[in-house]
Amino acid sequence: MSELAATPRPRRPRPKVVTLTEAAASRVREIMEAADRPYVGLRVGVKNGGCAGQEYTLAYAEAVEPFDEVVEDKGVTVLIEPKAVLFLIGTEIDYVTDRLASKFMFRNPNQTDACGCGESVTIVPATGA
Repeated sequence: MSELAATPRPRRPRPKVVTLTEAAASRVREIMEAADRPYVGLRVGVKNGGCAGQEYTLAYAEAVEPFDEVVEDKGVTVLIEPKAVLFLIGTEIDYVTDRLASKFMFRNPNQTDACGCGESVTIVPATGA
């Protein structure tokens, strides 16, 4: 019995909290290359605000913070703020361009509502189901 307790089981790989489309990864690379100084990646979070209650945030990341979730996808480093992880599980980040605007778009299975202008959302934390 002690042999079983002494042998750690290999951990199965965890799925990525977020993924990027090729368009989003390409745009992040362009932004990082044009930045005024080197950054370790793109920081993604969620904050309270807007008419639907929450907003996605994007910022340059100067350093990896102790509890950041680090996601490497398509050659891009994305750092997820710790308090945003449960809200972003399963999210695909895309970059879309239409005749009037270009923007990052979040396809989030945890999002339950959005305001009319599309700038704020309602997100519930992911569950184990």
